[in-house]
Amino acid sequence: MQKLGILISGRGSNMEAILKTIKNKKMPIVPAVVISNTSNARGLKIAKKLGVQTEVITSKGFNGSRWDYDKKIITSLQKYGVTPKNGIICLAGFMRIISPQFIRKYRNRILNMHPALLPAFPGLNAQKQAIDYGAKYSGCTVHFLDDGVDTGPIIIQSIVKIHNDDTEETLARKILKQEHKIYPEAVRLLAEKKIRVYGRKIKTAN
Repeated sequence: MQKLGILISGRGSNMEAILKTIKNKKMPIVPAVVISNTSNARGLKIAKKLGVQTEVITSKGFNGSRWDYDKKIITSLQKYGVTPKNGIICLAGFMRIISPQFIRKYRNRILNMHPALLPAFPGLNAQKQAIDYGAKYSGCTVHFLDDGVDTGPIIIQSIVKIHNDDTEETLARKILKQEHKIYPEAVRLLAEKKIRVYGRKIKTAN
């Protein structure tokens, strides 16, 4: 059975959606641990209520390199059985840049959500980017993490129409609803070994 580790910094609404979907749909994966880099993350309480172990590995005031910090994360993940061989890691509002060493160790096992239709509008403030650009459609993308900024192979995308009266906030809310649908679906596909990666291209089975 595969093990899931989720990294958060705040409330972790995608974390909650993933954990509830796993419970309801009985996926072949066990939520092993939720790790936060902040001790006051609201998502820690939510994870505990859902019966998932939690850990806090504080990044505030940490003076080492990104890899030095990430080694602490990896130690915790592996303690709960989330290994490169049988583990899946989801970033759910984790407000740190992952080191290349971490990414290489868990190659094609780290999932990330971006609130835009990549490769359009990567980086921060994606919803504002879409509004300012005058885009007619935006959405969200689940992708594998790689060394770039929102450049990893795309697993699933969901489209949201942008109306003339949409603001950054209203668009963000519409996109978030879609995030809560496709992020758990990406976890299911990976847990059921229905994802094949061919360079930048991904093929999935139903």
